Amino acid sequence: MTAVQLLRDKGFQADVTNQFDSVLDDYDVAELDVVVFGGMVPPETKQYLREEIARRNDRVAVVQGLAGIPGVIAAQVEAVAYRDLPEVGEVTYEEGRRVVRVVLGGEGGAEGDGLSQVSIEALWGTSFTPPEPTSTSEKVFEGELAAGVHEIAVPDQVPDMASFAVVTVGPQVRVFTVGAMPQSVMRMVPTSAEDQRLPGVAAVTTHSDDS
Repeated sequence: MTAVQLLRDKGFQADVTNQFDSVLDDYDVAELDVVVFGGMVPPETKQYLREEIARRNDRVAVVQGLAGIPGVIAAQVEAVAYRDLPEVGEVTYEEGRRVVRVVLGGEGGAEGDGLSQVSIEALWGTSFTPPEPTSTSEKVFEGELAAGVHEIAVPDQVPDMASFAVVTVGPQVRVFTVGAMPQSVMRMVPTSAEDQRLPGVAAVTTHSDDS
C-alpha cells in the first residue's frame, strides 16, 4: 500500500492487489499503462497474466519488481512512465566501484551547459520476514550539477545485499541494483499457484476511484 500512496502523491492513478486469480475481472486492463509484478507472484500465474494483459492491451508496459521496497517499486513505475521524455543525461552504475556516473551535456548527454537537478537515493531491505518486510533509505545526493562527468559514490553504510539506487536527473528516473536479494528470500518465491510456503495475508484490492 505504501508504494501506491507514493505514486498517488506524485499524480499517478495507482492500485494494488494480491488477488491474482481475479485481476482480469477486478481491473479494466485495456486502460492500464504499467503493470508491476511482485517477486512472490508464482511463475505460471505471472506468465498467464502477462499473455492475457498483452492480448487485451498491447501498449501496456509490464515490469518485474526488483524488491518489495515501496520506493523502489514507485521508482520503477516512474522510470517506465517517463521513458519517452527527452534524456537530460547519461546515467550508469559501476558495480565494482559502487559509483553512480552521471554525464551531463557534451559526451553522452544533452547539449547545453545549463545546470541539471540530480537526486540519488539509496534504499535497502532491513528485514525480510513475510508478510511485512521492512526497509530504509538514505539520500546520497541532491543538488544541481553542471555539464560534465560526475561520479557519486554509494556510501559504505548501504549494504551489499538487497540494496538499490534511484537516480533522478531532471525528468529521468533510473533504478540500479547495488546488492542482489539474498538467497534466503529467493527461496521464498512460490514455484506454483498451489505452493503455499508463504504465510497467509489479508486480501487486498484497491481502486483509484475509491472514496
